[in-house]
Amino acid sequence: MVIQKIHVSNSSASYLIPQRPCLHAIPHLSFQLWSRRPSSFPVQRKQKRVSYGCRNGGTKIKAVAVSEIENRSVKVKATIIVLPTVGGIFSETIIERGMDDITDLMGKSLLLELTSTELHPKTKLEKKTIKHYAHRTHQSSQEVEYEAEFEVPESFGEVGAIFVENEHHRETFIKEIVLDGFILGPVKFSCNSWIHSKYDNPVNRVFFPNKSYLPSETPEGVKRLREEELKILRGNGQGERKCFERIYDYDVYNDLGDPDSSIDLKRPVLGGTEHPYPRRCRTGRPRCNTDPLSEKKSNTVYVPRDECFSAVKQMTFQTKTLYSALHALVPALSTMIVDKNLGFPVFSSIDDLFDEGLSLPPQKEKGLFKTILPRIVRFVKDTEQEILRFHSPATMDKDRFFWLRDEEFGRQTLAGLNPCCIQLVTEWPLKSKLDPKIYGPAESAITTEIIEREIKGFLPIEEAIKQKKLFILDYHDLLLPLVEDVRKLEGTTLYGSRTVFFLTHEGTLRPLAIELTRPPMDGKPQWKQVFTPSWHSTAVWLWRLAKVHVLAHDSGYHQLVSHWLRTHCATEPYIIATNRQLSVMHPIYRLLHPHFRYTMEINALAREALINANGIIESSFTPGKHSVLLSSIVYDKHWQFDLQSLPKDLIHRGMAVKDPTAPHGLKLTIEDYPYANDGLVLWDTLKTWFTEYVNHYYADSNSIQSDTELQAWWEEIRTVGHADKKDEPWWPVLKTREDLVEILTTIAWTTSGHHAAVNFGQFSYAGYFPNRPTIARNKMPIEDPSDPEWELFLEKPEVTMLKCFPSQVQATTVMTVLDILSNHSPDEEYLGQTVEPAWEEEPLVKAAFEKFRGKLIELEGVIDGRNADRTRRNRNGAGIVPYELLKPVSEAGVTAKGVPYSISI
Repeated sequence: MVIQKIHVSNSSASYLIPQRPCLHAIPHLSFQLWSRRPSSFPVQRKQKRVSYGCRNGGTKIKAVAVSEIENRSVKVKATIIVLPTVGGIFSETIIERGMDDITDLMGKSLLLELTSTELHPKTKLEKKTIKHYAHRTHQSSQEVEYEAEFEVPESFGEVGAIFVENEHHRETFIKEIVLDGFILGPVKFSCNSWIHSKYDNPVNRVFFPNKSYLPSETPEGVKRLREEELKILRGNGQGERKCFERIYDYDVYNDLGDPDSSIDLKRPVLGGTEHPYPRRCRTGRPRCNTDPLSEKKSNTVYVPRDECFSAVKQMTFQTKTLYSALHALVPALSTMIVDKNLGFPVFSSIDDLFDEGLSLPPQKEKGLFKTILPRIVRFVKDTEQEILRFHSPATMDKDRFFWLRDEEFGRQTLAGLNPCCIQLVTEWPLKSKLDPKIYGPAESAITTEIIEREIKGFLPIEEAIKQKKLFILDYHDLLLPLVEDVRKLEGTTLYGSRTVFFLTHEGTLRPLAIELTRPPMDGKPQWKQVFTPSWHSTAVWLWRLAKVHVLAHDSGYHQLVSHWLRTHCATEPYIIATNRQLSVMHPIYRLLHPHFRYTMEINALAREALINANGIIESSFTPGKHSVLLSSIVYDKHWQFDLQSLPKDLIHRGMAVKDPTAPHGLKLTIEDYPYANDGLVLWDTLKTWFTEYVNHYYADSNSIQSDTELQAWWEEIRTVGHADKKDEPWWPVLKTREDLVEILTTIAWTTSGHHAAVNFGQFSYAGYFPNRPTIARNKMPIEDPSDPEWELFLEKPEVTMLKCFPSQVQATTVMTVLDILSNHSPDEEYLGQTVEPAWEEEPLVKAAFEKFRGKLIELEGVIDGRNADRTRRNRNGAGIVPYELLKPVSEAGVTAKGVPYSISI
């Protein structure tokens, strides 16, 4: 056999992917799930063998028949599709390249080993495997094709697994393997996996075909392989994880600080009785010298290899862009703006960020920033200078003064970036649940008189509450215990806050009152004051400043809780448990897998540069170094798995009640609530798809309860992944098909709909930061006012507001990150857009998926219709941006729409 040599040069892509570095490989791949398919071998002939023996009654004839069948074989061709790496992203040594070229020349690139689904009929042991090397037959810029040929005896039975040994010194990425030549058609293996070099790990990789089995249905010939593969994925919990490994294990968040660099960068461990928190993936890195509870930093952060972004699609840019921005552009901004506390002198200087831009400091590599951030960085050839210039957000384009309007402030609680915190007022008067001995009097300063004055006698307050007219954003008890510690930090301040809204007859929310509270501290008693809209200039500006503080609170809660905690952080244990307890052959694994793609990789990057000590969040958001601790407090006091369900969340917040006669079985408290309106359609669409899928594989509740892998999966999520919540009574039980559907829908909604609603509108709503400042740097001028502060406020209230806003470094840094986080890549994997190959092979599953896709297409039209409806005042009107965050599909770029399967940015 003549083996062609793969040509490798600096100008062409390498098809043998090196193992290092493993982190920050960029483009997405379409991971493929599994489905049932008919047998690939003619099992009828086995039946014929038995009938021969019965009909003739002679052992000699029977033996001849068996011998003939055992001697018969079929020629099977294996085609292996390998995806090339993007040139230049990975490094490789000349020695490695040369050695691997020789391996290709010898035709020993990949060693394949076929395994039967059957045991040997006499010994009851696994049948002998069939091995052969694959050689390259075709290459293009998109993929490389390898082939191997096998003589497979008919007595071998169906192929139940393939082992792959990578003979190179570098890892490679296998997309799929197809076995062709069987009577009933090809057998497909959707791999989509990095294959380690045998020199890194001598244990061969095993792949199972696109046929799903519950544990009890697993063919005897691959039962051991199914179990052993899960053992490999679990590891032994020892040692530091290597880059090429695929081990999934748990650890606490003890890697956010860096005490070895500075004691000021020490951070508390999140996870455990003191600071409850979900678990993250264990890396096994050694502990810090100065703090044995903290994990050392390293150049790369381990995630299981198949969770890493793949470097195979050149058009994908999301993670590379984010990584580059955090490690190159943000430090450049810090050096360019020497005074980190320097604010914007006038509002027109904020507008200049969109009109003129900022000149970036020169880099050694000309055009570097333009290359990595083409949307927001421009290269001026005449001056050979790079300019950071932001696109105007859609909200600003529609109405330059949108951020000032009270009606927009109210509207965005229902149709903005954080629409999942507004709740119904059910008790009056408002009262704190904190210890009054520590935090001062519990009674709110928002009195009945204030509310009734603001609604101008429209209703007595008791009647307003009875008619469900009062709503609240309540960050009072959550933030008040942090006020003293946050105020010790430079360049920030904090209050506890309450904001009360009134539901108008038009269905919109009108803000009535804001209460800001400072607890007793520094020898001073509790301070609290209520601010209301006014027709007097002083009160108007105080009201506007109070809104700045509330918006900073809401921005911090949005980023740390609604976004990070409820999606990224809470999902990581689901991913770890799924890979540890559910075989890739399991139908539920294959259903969930699209919802988990790349989340662990983006979470690792977040721990490295976003939520870490002195990272973007700590340096630019109000809680400062206590930011992630805030998310731990919320997790401890408020996070419940069952409330991650959209319907249950709405009911819990008083935004809906059960009503069997209403659409989706819920009657909304506010009829025009865009997040809930669109979200409930998406929730029901997901639930219907999952119901049909689950019912296809599980005949009844007994099959749910007897599924050992499924029960172990749910047990591990509760007791290990969310160990600090393991004894809570609200965890759903898993006994019926309905239980499973509810659990799966909750997880999938979290990774798709909820994440899309709080992520992809970030630049549109917060890109013009006065609308959603991330930090309030100065206290209210009326709190213990000094003469100069108060005089400045009276003389130039605009300057007081600008001093309260984020600094130039903070604003430009956050704007850069939000632009990237809001960006859809060209190969985004949107919900329901592409059928997974395994689903496509199973007719009933494919039909259910097509119905799912059809419903999502319908949702596009429903959302367009709602946005065009003039009676829906929260999504239609002069200068209002349509609510499209839950529109399933989007074009590439910053669009404020589109719902990907997973949390991949």
